[in-house]
Amino acid sequence: MTQARQPAFFASHGVFDTPEGRTALIILLMFPVLERLQTAGGPRERRVARYLSETFVTDIDDCLREMGVGDMSVPKKVKRAAQALGERGLSYRRAVASSDPVAALADELAATIPGLEQSPSGARALADMTLGSLARLEAAPLDALQAGSVQLFDAAHDAAVAQS
Repeated sequence: MTQARQPAFFASHGVFDTPEGRTALIILLMFPVLERLQTAGGPRERRVARYLSETFVTDIDDCLREMGVGDMSVPKKVKRAAQALGERGLSYRRAVASSDPVAALADELAATIPGLEQSPSGARALADMTLGSLARLEAAPLDALQAGSVQLFDAAHDAAVAQS
């Protein structure tokens, strides 16, 4: 979640640095991890995926309250964010399974992440990054993933983000 809040990430890909843009980026960055945990098939991995999703919901709630959003509207906004996590996970999964996953995922990202509709190159870069993360996580042992020792992004991507 920390990576999704780095200003350089927004500047290099065109995602709007707004609460909606940050939430969309967090969902995108969670997608490969949740996919790996859920497709691993074991009860332990599914439990970790559920805890990660619950942590996302708690983080959204905390952020909204820190931003001064009124107590009456926080539950509605948190519910919307939780629904977005599930719905986008399904649409991203369908895009990845398509015959042209980069193009399909880039199109989906442009439709769901604020700012990417005006930045096709940013959408494509994020699609490439996401597919790379999926491949790295698929190759990684589950114990390493659960220990947090798997690198989600390659060094070239991290360097590009740091330089922007």
